[in-house]
Amino acid sequence: MLDGLGSRFYVTETAIKTYSVGYPIQSPLDALLTLRKQYELTPDNVRSIVVRIPTDAEGIVGDSAMPDVNCQHLAALALVKGAVSFTDSHDVALLHDPRIVAQRAKITVTPDAALMDPTAPRGAIVEVTLTDGRKVEHFTKYPPGTKENPLNTEAVSAKARDLMAPVLGAGKTGQLIARINGLEAVEDVRELRSLYTV
Repeated sequence: MLDGLGSRFYVTETAIKTYSVGYPIQSPLDALLTLRKQYELTPDNVRSIVVRIPTDAEGIVGDSAMPDVNCQHLAALALVKGAVSFTDSHDVALLHDPRIVAQRAKITVTPDAALMDPTAPRGAIVEVTLTDGRKVEHFTKYPPGTKENPLNTEAVSAKARDLMAPVLGAGKTGQLIARINGLEAVEDVRELRSLYTV
């Protein structure tokens, strides 16, 4: 129980999910959004997408009726919108949105035994074929937010903003994030109460 006490801090080894979706979808979304930005991917210039995930992830994020654990749906959503918010990832109506459905038809999610790596258990490869015939791919070995690929303060704040703003409003959310990021300067933690109450 005392091994590493005072020198190993487990809080630094925990993960923050960048996207509010099933954990095995973190790497596929990172890979697809990286390619989308790098190659200016749009629904109009993408012919097909193959998402390779570890074999043990298929049963978790395969063809699910729940949007936040449906890898194919979320990849289509990311291609269309360029982002995956908490609200969108949990919106059942988007499962039937014609724009998303049309892109989902281009996407294949396939288990890949080569990704069964105990040191990187949730890696993923996304392969995109463009309408001009080019093929591009990206391998995300460690999802953003893991200890191997930690988020910076800006990315953590963006995640918090996505979750908090719909409840607290943009103004309060911005103030609260700024105060939390400068917590060492807060003389009395009770000062924060007005910022986190509706």
